[in-house]
Amino acid sequence: MSTGHLLVIGAGQAGAQLVSSARELGWAGPITLVGHEPHAPYGRPPLSKAYLRGEIDAGALALRSNAFYTQQRIDLVVGERVAQVDLAGREAVAESGRRWTFDRLALATGAEPRRLELEGSELEGVVVLRDVTDAEALTRRLTAVADLVVIGGGFIGLEVAATAAASGVRATVVEAGASLMNRVLSPDTAAVVEAAHRAAGVRILTGARPLRLRGDHAVRAVELDDGTELPAGLVLVGVGARPRDDLARGAGLHCDGGVVVDELSLASDGRTVAVGDCANLPDPTPGVQPGRRLRLESVDNATEQAKAAASTLTGNPRPYRSVPWFWSDQGALKLQIAGLAGPDDDVVVREGTRAGQHVVLRYRGERLVAVECVNAPADFLVVRKALTQGTSLPCEVAAEPGTPLKKYLAG
Repeated sequence: MSTGHLLVIGAGQAGAQLVSSARELGWAGPITLVGHEPHAPYGRPPLSKAYLRGEIDAGALALRSNAFYTQQRIDLVVGERVAQVDLAGREAVAESGRRWTFDRLALATGAEPRRLELEGSELEGVVVLRDVTDAEALTRRLTAVADLVVIGGGFIGLEVAATAAASGVRATVVEAGASLMNRVLSPDTAAVVEAAHRAAGVRILTGARPLRLRGDHAVRAVELDDGTELPAGLVLVGVGARPRDDLARGAGLHCDGGVVVDELSLASDGRTVAVGDCANLPDPTPGVQPGRRLRLESVDNATEQAKAAASTLTGNPRPYRSVPWFWSDQGALKLQIAGLAGPDDDVVVREGTRAGQHVVLRYRGERLVAVECVNAPADFLVVRKALTQGTSLPCEVAAEPGTPLKKYLAG
């Protein structure tokens, strides 16, 4: 029914890509894209870096021009939060009372930052970073404080810590795990990342847990469970995100840590699609053992899954297959990861050809499953392509310092 009305709820990276791809693949009917923020779809990665440094403004974040939506006959609706969806009646209702009927529905509702459940977490100056409004507030606050404490040693927290330290703010990262980004990095790469942050002036505390936040009206300190008290004029909470699947739950769709979808991005009703950070999907990695499910929070997944979902909507369904990849710019450190490694996968560390370079190949038995690169974009591109094509390299060969990855892996 590509001549019917397609309603897409969620105007982030995934929603914007979905409406664009649906038009490109032949959806001829009306398309409406509804977002709760008062902005047209924009990219979030610069919020913790270039935007925070004042190098770009909100206008530079836009994924598409306003003219694009007009030319593609896409009705972009901003500042409207959808409160209820009736799948049987094919109608969505916003908090304002505005209503839309639809023939096909897509959910791209994203995720929201997890909050601390600690004494003092409601104090002024305890913030998160998810959208441009958060980034504007964080930018203002950083110019007025001497000490920033980041709770959580993940992508967002480390990017903000690096940006803050470069501007002269004393930044401390508190990470409960034994190493930074321990869910996605090998200990070897985590150690390289930690050393780079320490060299840039960021204080790193691993194996540390916050007990309470202190202050009268505004936060003044973070008390750790070992009794350490960290001065803090500003606290950034970066402890992950939860999927915004409440709307889907209310509509009766199966949700389990996100909207559960199949390899065609179809939800449990067999008709609604869900994409991006809100979706719990089968692992899209080619050749992976069936049954593994996950939720991927990345620009790459939002873009590629949305393209695949658009093919489902337009009558030419194809299973979503892609090697997940991620990147993070943390000061002078550029981290790139492709593939999904597990804690038990073998680690092969390769010596970089230049100072500051670090490359780790991850193996599951004899199979190359992932790569972690620090300041080594050429190697990253070679290995990412090899993972996509299913090309491997014996780990004993990869471990030899003189082995050129491009010679053995480039197709």
